[in-house]
Amino acid sequence: MPDSRDLAAAEAAVRGAAETAFRRPAEPGSESSTPVLALAAAERLGAPPALLPDLDDVRRAAERIAPYARRTPVLTSSTLDRLCGARLFFKCESFQKGGAFKFRGAANTVLSLAAEAAARGVVTHSSGNHGAALALAAALRGVPARVVMPRDAARVKRAAVSGYGAEIVDCGPTAASRAAVCARLVEETGATLVHPYDDARVIAGQGTAALELLAEVPALDLVVVPVGGGGLAAGTGIAVAGVSPSTVVVGAEPAVADDAARSLAAGRLLANPPGPLATLADGLRASLAPRTFAALSRHLEGVVTVSEAEILGALRLVWERMKIVIEPSAAVPVAALLSGAAQATAAAGERGPWPRVGVILSGGNVDLDRLDWTAAAPAGER
Repeated sequence: MPDSRDLAAAEAAVRGAAETAFRRPAEPGSESSTPVLALAAAERLGAPPALLPDLDDVRRAAERIAPYARRTPVLTSSTLDRLCGARLFFKCESFQKGGAFKFRGAANTVLSLAAEAAARGVVTHSSGNHGAALALAAALRGVPARVVMPRDAARVKRAAVSGYGAEIVDCGPTAASRAAVCARLVEETGATLVHPYDDARVIAGQGTAALELLAEVPALDLVVVPVGGGGLAAGTGIAVAGVSPSTVVVGAEPAVADDAARSLAAGRLLANPPGPLATLADGLRASLAPRTFAALSRHLEGVVTVSEAEILGALRLVWERMKIVIEPSAAVPVAALLSGAAQATAAAGERGPWPRVGVILSGGNVDLDRLDWTAAAPAGER
């Protein structure tokens, strides 16, 4: 076992690499070499790869956030069972505080801060759900929050952030713009940067959704989870591997924001193209970070992609048949099951069949004015 100084050095290396990746994102199609080298150094020192949380961290997060977070329901649908050829169990994070799973990671992180750091406040960048979650978590602890948001972020998500008392600071639609604004705010205020997904505390908090799902519905054969920056998928993979090692985890993302699928296939960290990505699933536009890439590489069977028409069709089907409101990002894993892509990827690992499938419905914050139902793929055409 390395001593505490070695682990501290490893942690500093990884955090520095992650900050470098955050400030200067990789070019599209290129490998982010600095973070990968830092992760390798950390592993040589005996630190957990990318300083990822483990099952104990997820369980501690569950205890920490229990007084504040909702234990969201698990719902079923005979129609979706029939269309997908499996028994589906939907973990409905649209009923979580803030309307999405993001409150879990934000609350775990804010509640973990030392008093002195908490007093200086928190800052983050977000297209909406993480910003709202951090704003709410900060309000519960009574600390200031600033959220850097793209000017074109969904109206409902901007309203949620400001409604919870956070200050919204506008930025452009690019990663470089949000990084520059965040860096300025951290320098000016001394606030703690809470990355939406490249943070072990955030990942541990997000993993509590899968922990609850497996407690309520044990012995799942497959779990399908949406992938954007990878915090939810990383936490899900860690929780499932720890509680139910025989359960396969598959990620799903929009075809126009397919960095996770490409990264896992290539075995190295790749980025989405710069600029705004034309997907309804605005919560899944982010690229993986070093930490989340490491977790997905270890715990996911693979990541599949779905079209915009498939996303909208799955969204409409869930609304009509399950009578619940979900956002397009939450419809992505449903679309992957309706198309059969998730089952096919899981089967590639030569395990199966998949009679019992868990689905993480990540949130329900949707801007109705942005949806064009005429573009939806009918269920019979998937």
